[in-house]
Amino acid sequence: MRVLVTGGAGFIGSHVVEHYLAAGCDVAVVDDLSTGHRENVPPDVQLYVCDIRDAALTEVLNEFQPDIINHHAAQMSVRVSIQEPRRDASINVEGTINLLECARGSAVRKVIYASTGGALYGEPRYLPCDEDHPVVPLSHYGISKHTVEHYLELYAQLYGLDYTVLRYPNVYGPRQDPHGEAGVVAIFAGSMLADEPVSIFGDGTQQRDFVYVSDVAKASVSAMTLGSRATVNLGSGKGTSVLDIYTGLANVLNYHRRPIFRRPRLGEVYRIYLTGTRARRQLEWTPEVSLEAGLARTVAALRAAGARPVTEAPSAAL
Repeated sequence: MRVLVTGGAGFIGSHVVEHYLAAGCDVAVVDDLSTGHRENVPPDVQLYVCDIRDAALTEVLNEFQPDIINHHAAQMSVRVSIQEPRRDASINVEGTINLLECARGSAVRKVIYASTGGALYGEPRYLPCDEDHPVVPLSHYGISKHTVEHYLELYAQLYGLDYTVLRYPNVYGPRQDPHGEAGVVAIFAGSMLADEPVSIFGDGTQQRDFVYVSDVAKASVSAMTLGSRATVNLGSGKGTSVLDIYTGLANVLNYHRRPIFRRPRLGEVYRIYLTGTRARRQLEWTPEVSLEAGLARTVAALRAAGARPVTEAPSAAL
């Protein structure tokens, strides 16, 4: 099976690449390296340095001839989407349309799409959120990611292009860059490793669904053959507070500073976590790595990479 991973030099995408390689796939990566890193791509994997909005994407598909496209390339920051909504829509919506147009003119039979669960449902009417929960995004990012889901359904109806939508929780783990558009785990751990103060936006009681990156990557492998025209949450079914993440990392690192509490940011949901029931049924997927083990692995990876502190925490929801 030939798989093209867009955004495959990034945090989650690079782990997806490794899982495809372990499954025996022939893999190539498209990434403009604006937030991804060349060193995240295994040396035996072809890297096409290309923006998904570029006309050159057609040449990439013609050369590599993938059976499946795994689509992770995106503008992924809630905060940036609010500050630069046109840029957010240009990358996430227009870039994906360009990708789908290229795909339907090739031998691609399926697109696996990394969507969002954390930024899609707004303030939940019930918890955990399932896939039938009303979609009421509080940010441009949530809107742009959900818009693509409609395009995937349309291209399936018009052109027979199969798809699976994976709605992600808060994903964390090795290679999550605390200096880029990172998640709260990488930010906190990077600052704690340098014995710098940690900022929490809000009171820290806000909850998210934290799932370790290797668990999330497994779903992309399952979706190669399962989940036809399906939309699934990759949820753990339970919420973890930002303060719990802070405490867990502080325990791992023997960190004793008190956090600095700052004003909450616009567009961020207070409490969100997702059910994984449909993923278990349709993708035979369940998360396996505990939060305690995942935090320890993340810290070990950041230590090995020589993590440096940052001064601001990111948006909390992916």
